[in-house]
Amino acid sequence: MKPPKEYFDLSIETLRLLGGWAADCAERALPIYEAAVPGDARPREALEGIRWFAGGGKRIAKLRVLALDAYRAALESPHPAAAAAAQAASLAAASAYTHPFADVRQARHILGPAAHAALAVETHPADPQRGDELIRWAAEQAPRAVRELLQKMPPQPQGKTRLDQLLLALDTELRQKR
Repeated sequence: MKPPKEYFDLSIETLRLLGGWAADCAERALPIYEAAVPGDARPREALEGIRWFAGGGKRIAKLRVLALDAYRAALESPHPAAAAAAQAASLAAASAYTHPFADVRQARHILGPAAHAALAVETHPADPQRGDELIRWAAEQAPRAVRELLQKMPPQPQGKTRLDQLLLALDTELRQKR
């Protein structure tokens, strides 16, 4: 039997700050997607949607649609870097729906936009240092409210993939910044 979920307060203002930061992170990889798949605006539209919410718009179902559309763009992309960039946009749009309970998967909703953007920039061209730089940049840019939200979640586990490593690196950086 699973232990009960540990819930906490999560304000709409914190979700807005998270959404704005997530969009900033994902946007750094967006040109990779747009160069690989010209004419497909789904990831850009997802970022526009979350920016609208972050700027004071209502949390409406359209954000979920935009996030799913960007996710489909990631699945359809023939280029790994472009797919990671679209996934970053998808997760950024979905950040408005982060749930207020302590769960490692919910923590990935916080970390995912930056980690996927880092994966995109280091994949195109192949240069892991670029991904590490984006992770450091994201940690520096994170609002205090985002760091505090992450503190309520369990830390990321060690993983085997490069994405897992990027998630863990960002998680560690954000938890160390006070």
